[in-house]
Amino acid sequence: MLSKINPSELWLPGISVDCVIFGFHENQLKVLLLKFIKSPVWALPGGFVGLEEDVDQAAARVLYERTGLTDIFLEQFYTFGDLARNYRATEEHRDVNTAMGRSEDEVSWLSKRYITIGYYALVDYSKVVVNPGDISDKAEWVDVASLPKLFLDHNRIVIKALDSLRKSLDEKLIAFELLAETFTMSELQVVYETILGKRLVRTNFQRKILSLDILDRIEKKYSGGAHKAPYLYRLKP
Repeated sequence: MLSKINPSELWLPGISVDCVIFGFHENQLKVLLLKFIKSPVWALPGGFVGLEEDVDQAAARVLYERTGLTDIFLEQFYTFGDLARNYRATEEHRDVNTAMGRSEDEVSWLSKRYITIGYYALVDYSKVVVNPGDISDKAEWVDVASLPKLFLDHNRIVIKALDSLRKSLDEKLIAFELLAETFTMSELQVVYETILGKRLVRTNFQRKILSLDILDRIEKKYSGGAHKAPYLYRLKP
């Protein structure tokens, strides 16, 4: 309990990580949100950085604790340190912790200024075993276009993460994390369209992807007449 352990003995003061866990499944892109215990407030999975822990390790730990997943793409995308976020933190932390039954003395350290480092991950949420953790009583995948008002500046963090995700689709090859080893160009286009939130012209998309010179074409996917069967692709080694 916070009343028995001095937080400064466990965590770096003033530094946290927040993870925007994007879940993709059946052509939907959602974000994992957690609701604080006995509170109506929703937030991103996050936590503080341990004294003997790298920042990247802290983000990977938070991701594992909330989803049970390891060895997946996790990217640091932005640091949120605006002075204004601390003014909101004082009031919102007090409201959340009052609902949870914590005294102001127990959580006074949370009302001091701290910055958070944003990370995003892209996973198939059908494979995730969600664990709300010890300060949340509910977890839910929410469509990126239908987010409620979130804790502190977490709405802004999601928007910034989605922008970073979209910009890095080609550079980081993130979309391929969601595909089988072999796939059709149509299957790849669906992933891109879902993440980008818009329809793409098939011929333009194929021309763009092939120009990246990252795919091997291996064989046709026979599902009917040979002349109608799409080619199968896989990432080059």
